[in-house]
Amino acid sequence: MHYKITHITKYDYTNKVSLSYSEARLMPRNCKNQQVISSTLDIEPYAADFRIREDFFGNPVAHFSMQQAHNVFTITAISEVQLQENPTQLDFYQGYKWEEVRDMLAQQQYFLAQSAEMLDARQYTLNSPLVAVSAELAEYAQPSFTKGRLITDAVNDLMQRIYKDFTFDPDFTTLATPLATVLEHRRGVCQDFAHLAIGCLRSLGLAARYVSGYIETIPPAGKTKLIGADASHAWFSVYVPEQGWVDFDPTNNQMPSTKHITLGWGRDYADITPLKGVIFGGQQHELDVSVHVECLDS
Repeated sequence: MHYKITHITKYDYTNKVSLSYSEARLMPRNCKNQQVISSTLDIEPYAADFRIREDFFGNPVAHFSMQQAHNVFTITAISEVQLQENPTQLDFYQGYKWEEVRDMLAQQQYFLAQSAEMLDARQYTLNSPLVAVSAELAEYAQPSFTKGRLITDAVNDLMQRIYKDFTFDPDFTTLATPLATVLEHRRGVCQDFAHLAIGCLRSLGLAARYVSGYIETIPPAGKTKLIGADASHAWFSVYVPEQGWVDFDPTNNQMPSTKHITLGWGRDYADITPLKGVIFGGQQHELDVSVHVECLDS
């Protein structure tokens, strides 16, 4: 599947911003079933000191500053990617039980003898800025992780339970809403559900990471898709030895394949925030975000 993604972010300030420093994670990365064909950033006003690097997790990051006074800041990211079918088939997986994976990640004699991928996965068992392990998260996860159950089967069951138990409510949470509140009230958005699953898995000693990206949405029959009506999306991955990272989308109760476009990943949302920085001046502002995912194959 061949996609074009247009992601426009606009800040409108009440007072002039005299100087700003920003970093943007708005360019997709190559991964096992995704090839980036092109990716550009259009920044207004003129961006000085523009450079691109890879962060700790291998995500492309653009750094830039705006050194002239401005009331409006707009950044437009336009990317094209090619996606292949993800080969993961849970029905045929006959690999590790979840307790075996937990023990591999916890015991030094396992991960010192394993690949760099196993060593890298170990960091995703630890607490991160927005996701901390807890007895409550482990308790919620436990019905899915019965003794001797295959890890992929258990994680798939956890995904299905989150989908059934939690209500998608964009007005309930903010970036500052604690994960305990999401668990208590059973409400949130895709970011919250990804964090919840990650917290559950880490509370059991497993490695899970946060994935940021987009998903192609299909309009109702007979309706035309509205330009800019799409949105950023989030899901999670769990580490499975010898198979690598396997993706799960609890918001939609499915395993991402050719409709999920990956921007990047980290320990949680704080590692893969699309846009952040420091401004001098500005005071209050209005934010407008528009995302359009277009399938070029059709």
